[in-house]
Amino acid sequence: MEVAEKLSLLGLSEQKVKETLKNDALATVLANIADMARKKGDVSKGVGNLLYSLGTKLPRQFHPDLPLLVEYVADGRINQEAKLTAAIKFIQDNAMKNFKKTDFEEACGAGVEVTQDEIEAVVAQVVKKHKDALIKQRYQYNTGPLIGEVRGGLKWADSRKVKEEIDLQVLTLLGPKHEEDLVKPAKGKAVKADKKEKTDTTAKPTSVPQPQTEKQPLTMTEFLKTVNFHAPGENHKTDGYVITPNTPRLLQEHLKITGGQVRTRFPPEPNGILHIGHAKAININFGYAAANGGICFLRYDDTNPEKEEEKFFVGIKDMVEWLGYKPAKITHSSDYFQQLYEWAVLLIKKGLAYVCHQRPEEVRGYDPPPSPWRERPIHESIQLFEDMKNGKFDEGEATLRLKTTLEEGKADPVAYRIRYVAHHCTGAEWCIYPTYDYTHCLCDSIEHITHSLCTKEFQARRSSYYWLCNALDIYCPVQWEYGRLNMHYTVVSKRKIAKLIAEGHVRDWDDPRLFTLSALRRRGFPPEAINNFVATLGLTGAQIVIHPDALEACVRNVLNTTAHRAMAVLEPLRVIITNYPKDKPTLVTVPNIPGNDAAGTHTVILDKELWIEQSDFREVEEKGYRRLTPEQSVGLRHCGYVITVQEVVRGEDGCIDHLRVTCHPATEANKPKAFIHWVAQPVKCEVRLYERLFKHESPEDPAVVPGGFLTDINPNSLSVVYALADMSVKNAKVFTKFQFERTGYFSVDPDSLPDQLVFNCTVGLKEEKGKV
Repeated sequence: MEVAEKLSLLGLSEQKVKETLKNDALATVLANIADMARKKGDVSKGVGNLLYSLGTKLPRQFHPDLPLLVEYVADGRINQEAKLTAAIKFIQDNAMKNFKKTDFEEACGAGVEVTQDEIEAVVAQVVKKHKDALIKQRYQYNTGPLIGEVRGGLKWADSRKVKEEIDLQVLTLLGPKHEEDLVKPAKGKAVKADKKEKTDTTAKPTSVPQPQTEKQPLTMTEFLKTVNFHAPGENHKTDGYVITPNTPRLLQEHLKITGGQVRTRFPPEPNGILHIGHAKAININFGYAAANGGICFLRYDDTNPEKEEEKFFVGIKDMVEWLGYKPAKITHSSDYFQQLYEWAVLLIKKGLAYVCHQRPEEVRGYDPPPSPWRERPIHESIQLFEDMKNGKFDEGEATLRLKTTLEEGKADPVAYRIRYVAHHCTGAEWCIYPTYDYTHCLCDSIEHITHSLCTKEFQARRSSYYWLCNALDIYCPVQWEYGRLNMHYTVVSKRKIAKLIAEGHVRDWDDPRLFTLSALRRRGFPPEAINNFVATLGLTGAQIVIHPDALEACVRNVLNTTAHRAMAVLEPLRVIITNYPKDKPTLVTVPNIPGNDAAGTHTVILDKELWIEQSDFREVEEKGYRRLTPEQSVGLRHCGYVITVQEVVRGEDGCIDHLRVTCHPATEANKPKAFIHWVAQPVKCEVRLYERLFKHESPEDPAVVPGGFLTDINPNSLSVVYALADMSVKNAKVFTKFQFERTGYFSVDPDSLPDQLVFNCTVGLKEEKGKV
């Protein structure tokens, strides 16, 4: 019988059969279930639905128990979804035990039938309990929770029958629906009525409208508390986990060592600077541990010594801590080189690894030839591996390979290769270095990691991860994959960033036009904004490419409530107040953050000579222009004055040199259409303004940029202006953030000198359409 016919036996529609056949693994499992069920006789639609659910829900490692579960479903002893769910849970909880069938049957209600009389009796009790509320609210009463209440007393009652009985008894109690019962209530009306009854009767009514609480997005910690990963010690319940005869013992030993604590790790390669994609990995690994009272290690994957530098080790740690996380322990893959070597020898002795002499270029590509040395004698591989360790081969002359195949079809991945390069931590002690495929899972095991969280591209290595741990008979963690984060208008490849630096398109790894974490810090992005941004992305397996606008929106949200205000003029136009009312400069008090009294205030100087933005003055008035013209006055922010143009003074070149104006206090009678910012006795500073580094969203896509990413550089990605700022920014420390009023958010750059502040434009203010 064909697989499609077998699927039809489970009651699947023709369309559902076609969809299922696209998934070979699922189709095979369901066909197997159909074969087992046929031995019990014809399969009804209800039984078929349950068997299909069984095939999709039972993880692969529990398939040895399929015959038992199929038998109970096929003969009707498990006859509802709730019973099947309980049965699957029991199998998962007891997979490594010799359980009794009676315990299984009790746990899942096998064979238990709840009679209609029993349902009627319990429903009557529940309806009586809620009678007053039902009579008051009638058919607007939410009866959904009543079903759960009945099921609490009758665990295996059929939900459909329970609902039908509740509907019947409510109809008996209330009678037919009246006209008012058919009116749809306002959302939340019934709930609000209940709450009103419970309020303190001494409370005084008020006509003042109460502010609506805006729903805030989840923080990273709050979000990760909702993630449904396995509990420590329940590794075997995750899909695809391999259970061996020693798994129960190894998990018990693991729990004794960890105390049931969640353990994660962030394992970067110390050969480059972290980028925005790493921010997601950092938040997920450190955040998940923090959300569950666990710990997270920072483990440097230092198995590629020729590319590793001290500045990368330091930079990675700095960025992790900048994002607000502190590693429970800092480790290195090199800490375990001796143990990894000994395990490699053990694999050779078990016939699971061998020394191969194929050159790297011979095994590249999708279909490399099989190794002619795969079946060489064990003792020969042991000696050759020792020779590799002792420096008797040239680089590339020999490798150690594992006898396993990755999901992607890659056969016998390399475990060790020869490199005559001194190591950052171990010096010249080793000339053979393990690969990621070999090292990663074993270091996870050594550190008793509970959740090995990694990006989706490592899914193709999950089977080798489990295979290697089980081949060595050591504790096996669980690998979970999530989609990596990519950004438009950037490149994050270490090689490509190095090329941008070498060719002078950017200054260094922390150039604010890049999306490395050090660059984002230098530009002024707050770490909490990056964390909040990552939390908005969720945790899915989908590959994500995000427009920078989404990240910048999170940056604005944070800076709007944290960055102190200042006034700065980027294109200065000198203004002289001819009737300045004071005989000397005066101080004006300005709120640090408007609307937040706790943030305090600062003072700025007002004098008869001041500067405004060139764009805030036009000689010829235009429709909709609300700022200063010869015919239109404008207000000066914070000081309460309105200025009016008296004379436009030009220089020898015919350009405007300065304006002469008069000032008057702002009143209701002369209230201006707009207020502009200004500076007097200013602080001179350099301001760096940024656009996207690349002209196209996908600079690495040859279909969009045929000449390669280096041909897509935006020549206007950086512009420098020399601006004037108010005195409140003087002596600001590096990375201090300001909102330059009406302009954007800016951060003090490390290039600043005591007499020359340098500001980076972090992001502009959120644009309001229609405003000029």
